[in-house]
Amino acid sequence: MQDGDEIQIALCVKLLFVGAEATAPLLLEERPLRLRLDKEARRVWVRGCEISPPLSLSQYRLLELLYDNEGRVCTRSEIIQAVWPDALEEGVSDQAIDALVRRLRERIRGIDPHHQYVVTVRGHGFRFENIS
Repeated sequence: MQDGDEIQIALCVKLLFVGAEATAPLLLEERPLRLRLDKEARRVWVRGCEISPPLSLSQYRLLELLYDNEGRVCTRSEIIQAVWPDALEEGVSDQAIDALVRRLRERIRGIDPHHQYVVTVRGHGFRFENIS
């Protein structure tokens, strides 16, 4: 082997030969994503399949908020600000938020029924899980 030679093991590990004494693992990407957003086009793919017809504006706004804050709990107040920016917080009921979350889950579940992307954190809000 010579400096700069690469060894790839499956699709998850890439090793770069940098010298006889040291070989360091490099990731091809941080981790494979189950769900991917194209924010400019407002398109969503789940496991490589595009959601069609597209999500409603409110569903997309909710998903984008959760996606951008993956692993962190988003409160109901944050959801109201992201999804209904012109509404007064008191004017949006918990039932409206729950119904929106349920519809988003159903749309995603239509493509990937085996993974829960939107997790309810009882008493706190919702968290997005996109790991494979």
